[in-house]
Amino acid sequence: MTWYPFVVATWLFVVGIYGIVSARDMVRQVICLTIVQSSTYLLLLAVGYKAGAAAPIYKDVPLSTNVVDPVVQALTLTDVVVEATVTALLLSLVVRAYERTGSLDPARLRPLRG
Repeated sequence: MTWYPFVVATWLFVVGIYGIVSARDMVRQVICLTIVQSSTYLLLLAVGYKAGAAAPIYKDVPLSTNVVDPVVQALTLTDVVVEATVTALLLSLVVRAYERTGSLDPARLRPLRG
C-alpha cells in the first residue's frame, strides 16, 4: 500500500485546522471545517483500499476473489451525509449571528453571551 493518500489526508487536515484557527470570518471557518472533514474521506478510503481488488459486488464472482472492503465505503458515504448536515447547521448559525451582530467576526459575538 502506498503512503501518498495518508500524506495528502494529513496535509488537508493540517491546512483545515490552520484555517480554522487563523480565520477571522465565520464562513471561512465553516469552509475550513469542511476541508478537515474531507480529509477523513481520503483517510477512510485509503485504509479500505486493496491494490488489484475488484468492486464489492459478489454476484457471479468466485468466493476467492480479492475485493475492496464495502464497510469503509459505507462509512465514507455516511461521513458525507454528516458533513452536509453539520455544514448546513453551522451556516444557519452564522446567518443568525450575522443578523444579530451585523458582522461575521467571531470576536464580535462576545456581547451575545448569556
